[in-house]
Amino acid sequence: MADAIRDAALREASVPTLLMCVAQITGDPRWLEAPYLPQRDVSIFADPTGGLPEPVRDEIRAAAATVLDELAAGTRTLPPLPDDARFVRMMGTLLGERVPPEYAPMAREEMGFADRGIGWPGEAPPADVRDAYRTLVVGAGLSGLCAAWRIRELGLPVEIVEKNAEVGGTWWDNDYPEAGVDTPNHFYSYSFAPNPGWTSNYSKRGEVLDYLKRTAEGLGVLRAVRLGTEVLALAWDEARREWAATLRDAGGERVERYRAVVLACGPLSRPKLSAVPGIGSFAGDWWHSSWWRKDVPLAGRDVAVIGTGASAMQFLRSVAAEARRVTVFQRSPQWARPPQDYHGTVSDGQRWLLEHVPYYYAWYRFGLMWRFGDGLLPTLVRDPDWPHPERAMNARNDVHRRQLAAYMAEQLAGRDDLLAKALPAYPPYGKRILIDNGWFDALKRDNVELVTQAVDRVEGADIVTADGARHRADVAILATGFEASRMLGPMSVTGRDGATIDREWADDDPKAHLGITVPGFPNLFLLVGPGTGLAHGGSIFFVTECQVRYVCRMLVEMATRGIEAVDVKRGVHDAYVKRFDALHEDLVWSHPGMRNWYRNAKGRVFVPMPWRLVDYWTMTREPVLEEFEVAAGAGR
Repeated sequence: MADAIRDAALREASVPTLLMCVAQITGDPRWLEAPYLPQRDVSIFADPTGGLPEPVRDEIRAAAATVLDELAAGTRTLPPLPDDARFVRMMGTLLGERVPPEYAPMAREEMGFADRGIGWPGEAPPADVRDAYRTLVVGAGLSGLCAAWRIRELGLPVEIVEKNAEVGGTWWDNDYPEAGVDTPNHFYSYSFAPNPGWTSNYSKRGEVLDYLKRTAEGLGVLRAVRLGTEVLALAWDEARREWAATLRDAGGERVERYRAVVLACGPLSRPKLSAVPGIGSFAGDWWHSSWWRKDVPLAGRDVAVIGTGASAMQFLRSVAAEARRVTVFQRSPQWARPPQDYHGTVSDGQRWLLEHVPYYYAWYRFGLMWRFGDGLLPTLVRDPDWPHPERAMNARNDVHRRQLAAYMAEQLAGRDDLLAKALPAYPPYGKRILIDNGWFDALKRDNVELVTQAVDRVEGADIVTADGARHRADVAILATGFEASRMLGPMSVTGRDGATIDREWADDDPKAHLGITVPGFPNLFLLVGPGTGLAHGGSIFFVTECQVRYVCRMLVEMATRGIEAVDVKRGVHDAYVKRFDALHEDLVWSHPGMRNWYRNAKGRVFVPMPWRLVDYWTMTREPVLEEFEVAAGAGR
């Protein structure tokens, strides 16, 4: 019976992934040579055959079965990890393309072969020294939970405060219909907490939230979380070299002190309501997508959906199936790709492989990381010799445009009126590429109307557009995104010499060195801060883990050297921002043909990361103390 389950699972396997497992377990170099070389495939979910003929696929499956039998019988043991040269060759073989050696250390971490966490350079300092570095983490989403665990792992005192009633951050807040990931979740997860049990490659909100809770509980982090607790203000005390945090919970307000503060609030935590003037006076029921009202029925009612971004694309088909009429207000059209396996499930056989075949999960994750990450970035860079800059950044980007446009035309066949409204004129990836969750089918419904005039204001029960047209609605749902430039929300943050984050980031222009530190605000660290969003691909878990490592390394340096305050130098910060801005001049998010939430009113891009993942990984490996004003001594 066990053999039958195994053999059936092997028939479902991604052959290139299975090939890497056989090659790694046996160490036999022949598996990295012809005729076993998979063909290159840039699809997010690559062809499971690898383009290999059936007899070759059968040979790889048979070799895997033999290896598993030997491991079970104890006649074979797992070998040491391959050296760098062989590891790089294996990565290239899996993908069917050359992988630069610089990716090897980063990939080892992402695959779980190396721990991204850090330790003390020698023996840990005594408890009284560690206690002097009490750290506050603000926010218990995926970034805050990661930070708290890694800081606790060092034996440093840490507390998390979370304004919500549960952990999970954006995954707790956003409970709209069909809310889920649009990054494959075998990659959208911690490198140190693999989950072979995902039921879908694109899991819905409940499963992602459960993963975060389960992981936090398993790591013992939940004991450090204070729920229902909001940070009202942070004020730097120069004399004590500490942060005074004004906290509010059910018991009232109080002030507590911390050596360091980690802000894990995230850029998607404060709904953007300013896009709809007068919404507060709407005569009917209204809410933002992140405040979903499950107590308000939509059946038999006229619904206005304002915005056509990621959340709207996920919930529209559910709303349209229930409401009497839906009017969708589109500021600008969106590119959407076909839902490859978006609604599929991970079969029992595939989960068996991920759980029972050594290294299968790791190599499967690496394939997703590569195809969903740096491999795409070159297609978003402006080619000065490209003759059609209005529609694409370069020839490869234009191929993507043609493919996406062809898919859209197929979905809207016979509806030229809708195609004219829905087809973007700007290059692909100028806004985040979305996944079609029945969006085009919903637009074709008789009870759905797509309006392309901008919303000007709300008056009573009417949504008034820029042309003066009035659209009456019983319910208004805002899919207008978040105040990414004001990610710290109503919290007051005052640093040295009375400096405030509000003034530092005036004109909706947040900036931070590496997206982590801001001059004038010592011992204050941002997670998923300005300029660290991944608009072209990748996983925010990756960015978080890189930043958390950087913060932990800084705390270790401080405790080891008796440093009480670190404050990034203004020149270092400004030089980083200058490089950041220079790269963005030639990237798609600066293209003049569209508006997006990645730019402020002056046109400066402040959300997406312009670096390759491997570049950011390298920049955040070790903090450079020479880049900081350092204060040591008896500040207490």
